[in-house]
Amino acid sequence: MTKFLLAATAIALALPAAANAAPTRFSVVTVGTGPDVILIPGLSSPRAVWAATAERLKATHRVHLVQFKGFGEAAGPNASGPVLQPFVDELAAYITANKLVRPAVVGHSMGGLAALMVEADHPGLTGKLLVVDALPFIGPLFGAATVEAVRPMADQMRAMLIANAAKTPPDFTAPDCPATLPAPAAPRGTMTNSGQGACLVRYGAMASDLRVVAQAMHDDMVTDLTPRLSAIKAPVTMLYPQDDRLLTAAAAAKIYGDAYAGLPSAKLVPITGSYHFIMQDQPTRFATELEAFLKR
Repeated sequence: MTKFLLAATAIALALPAAANAAPTRFSVVTVGTGPDVILIPGLSSPRAVWAATAERLKATHRVHLVQFKGFGEAAGPNASGPVLQPFVDELAAYITANKLVRPAVVGHSMGGLAALMVEADHPGLTGKLLVVDALPFIGPLFGAATVEAVRPMADQMRAMLIANAAKTPPDFTAPDCPATLPAPAAPRGTMTNSGQGACLVRYGAMASDLRVVAQAMHDDMVTDLTPRLSAIKAPVTMLYPQDDRLLTAAAAAKIYGDAYAGLPSAKLVPITGSYHFIMQDQPTRFATELEAFLKR
């Protein structure tokens, strides 16, 4: 995985500079040729979470591996102020300036929310969206039905992370997380049930600037896209995880069905045997669904 990312970075550096499209909120590594696909990782995640996906797609697609500044690299302007909306604005500008024609956008977690926001803000800019375990509003997971109800918790979490930022500087050492890592017998938390996923989650935590994590998490928690779902005209496929150790199939279907009720055209697909990092926990099934999505 690391060798692939290093090679991809070298290729990207050798490409001509994109006209008037130098993002400051994120960096991009571009590989392959063909129709454009943008891959967006989530909170505290480097582009390495998409390495295997990019390796598969590069023979048939031009793949844009996005990485938030602050998650695996220096924070830049993300070190202070809002993170999520400026990222969305810059990604829309990147698509326009580079003349990408209705690219497919694949986003995981907060990256999935960002993908939805791009299309809600700029209808018709994207071709289709694959949302990987992201909600238009995360409040209900915290027992909050409104933004104002979840805001005190979001404020508290942001303050706690910022207080620890100076004590925990990020480590950008490249990850070594092969797919052959054995799965833990008893997964911890709700993020992943695979060995590779656990390795990438640990790396993401170490390689993330807590100032950026704090604000991006706050932005995510207080963003409610539910009232704007009807503005999204691009086809949406939404993959959600289901593992009986966390949620029954019926409970998972209700959570995601309720969340996307305002977008009845969305195709909701459960991925059984998976936690949050579907592409690591169930890579074969994820690859199958991604292929079907790109052919839609």
